[in-house]
Amino acid sequence: MLTKTLLRLALAGLLAAVASAAASAQADAPGDVAAAARKAREQQKSAPKPKKVVTNDDIPSKPVNTDTKAGTSAGGGQDASAQSGQASKDDDDPKKEPYWHKKYTEINDKLTQAQKDLDVLQRELNTDQVQYYKDPQKALVEQHNRTEINEKTAKVDAKQKEIESLKQGLSNLEDECRKSDCDPGWVR
Repeated sequence: MLTKTLLRLALAGLLAAVASAAASAQADAPGDVAAAARKAREQQKSAPKPKKVVTNDDIPSKPVNTDTKAGTSAGGGQDASAQSGQASKDDDDPKKEPYWHKKYTEINDKLTQAQKDLDVLQRELNTDQVQYYKDPQKALVEQHNRTEINEKTAKVDAKQKEIESLKQGLSNLEDECRKSDCDPGWVR
């Protein structure tokens, strides 16, 4: 009998808790949602505006002239053209560093590009040597003629000769520089 009474009291307490939760949920439903939305809008209006974030799109793409010698007057423009004229004269004078540096850069750039091309050609040749052809006729022709492999081998050999001639050109440039008594660092 005591257990039945305790069970009834527990059940009554549980029902009271559920009823109070349901009542608070009904109170929050329609009117409080609108009030919460109004409150959020007011907070958003009164909130401080975010600081500006600088991105790459905001930075001008043209380089800014930081040269203090070149002014905005007509004399400043003439100084710049005189400097460019002097630079072109230095490029043609074999006793000046820009001449030797220009020649070295040209040959070295060609050598670098030729070495990259050779690397690509060698990769293609290696791929063709293990190539499998789905077409049996093409496979039979390539098995006997090896035209693609022979063509790529010839291209690789030609590119290797070109690299050797460019290396010889660099060596000749160093010798020419040495004979004209220029600084050896100008061709390196």
